[in-house]
Amino acid sequence: MNAPLPSTGCSATPVLKQRGQREVFCGLTGIIWLHRKMQDAFFLVVGSRTCAHLLQSAAGVMIFAEPRFGTAILEEKDLAGLADAQTELDREVDRLLSRRPDIRQLFLVGSCPSEVIKLDLHRAAERMSIKHAPHVRVLNYSGSGIETTFTQGEDACLASMVPSLPETTEKQLLLVGALPDVVEDQALALLAAMGITQVTCLPARRSEQTPAVGENTVFALVQPFLGDTHAALLGRGARHIAAPFPFGAEGTTLWLQAIATEFGVSAEVFAAATAAPRARAEKAVAMVAQTLADKSVFFFPDSQLEIPLARFLTRECGMRAIEVGTPFLHRDLMAQELALLAEGPTLSEGQDVDLQLTRVREARPDLTVCGLGLANPLEAEGLATKWAIELVFTPVHFYEQAADLASLFARPLRRRALLAPLAPPAGPHLEAAE
Repeated sequence: MNAPLPSTGCSATPVLKQRGQREVFCGLTGIIWLHRKMQDAFFLVVGSRTCAHLLQSAAGVMIFAEPRFGTAILEEKDLAGLADAQTELDREVDRLLSRRPDIRQLFLVGSCPSEVIKLDLHRAAERMSIKHAPHVRVLNYSGSGIETTFTQGEDACLASMVPSLPETTEKQLLLVGALPDVVEDQALALLAAMGITQVTCLPARRSEQTPAVGENTVFALVQPFLGDTHAALLGRGARHIAAPFPFGAEGTTLWLQAIATEFGVSAEVFAAATAAPRARAEKAVAMVAQTLADKSVFFFPDSQLEIPLARFLTRECGMRAIEVGTPFLHRDLMAQELALLAEGPTLSEGQDVDLQLTRVREARPDLTVCGLGLANPLEAEGLATKWAIELVFTPVHFYEQAADLASLFARPLRRRALLAPLAPPAGPHLEAAE
């Protein structure tokens, strides 16, 4: 159901700037998928008991396996400056590494409390790296949610790794962004079918697979929220392959095509590698799209996936976008996505939750994509919702997951259709929880 390519799409659409109360998770949430991806890494959050509870709630209780994350709790005496937090942090890290000799990479993750008291985790990481080298590499980044959204935790983590990546002069492709292993393997298989085999990944599954980078490195992003990592790689001399993101059959094809062009892959070889999986994806998406066609969608700013997903839903699933909100609009990374997204929706950057709630109530879209804190109040008002965070936790990239991605949006509509005969009249407007 691909529409003809528009000439400029939403490239010149004015962007509504929003600055007010926000309803988003913090960057600590990224640890949940990063610790699963990086198999010999440990993420030590320097934060409060609330930070610890967030991680435990988001990850679930792991009974049979010790997770690769934890929290160094900042007590009242630390917050009041009555204790040497650096000394205490050294002691906790020593205890952790003596108990977990399997750790090869340790990330000190800042939080809102550690940033408020100006705890210098960069200095701590440098000191610990010297002490524990070469067995353990210690890095730091901020997972604070003071001015960020939850996906920026991954961006900050990967950006912190770039300065210490080894140097290389080899021509190679670097795939950037955390993917489930099975999805990453699918991407590598597609590239191999085109003859592109000099491929590394950031993050790597294990520290000994850490990629090198240099002036002959070209990189392709698989996630749209990696602005800082993008800048860090450019600073190391690498070159970005600009492309739409690999969501849906169309996005995956255009992403692969950009890489194929860079490596001089012929049209015949490209078609042979992509024709069958693309046809499967298009057929599977078309079946799901029967539920989504002609339905309207409203995106609250949450994950920075909003613009690529709006492109997928409108171009491949026949939906109509009313508003596409995103926490931050990175023009360089979104240029091709905006060109593909047909004119029509309001584009907004940032959040003022009260104003956006007013607009969604006026628009009454068929589907609202938003955070957990807004979903229940909107459902109580008779609006179907989709949790934005689920789109990050779930495998959604490349051909084989295209129909699964569409199904994530179709399920709330199917559920509402099934429950409609049983539903009571819509209640009064409820305000989002503080």
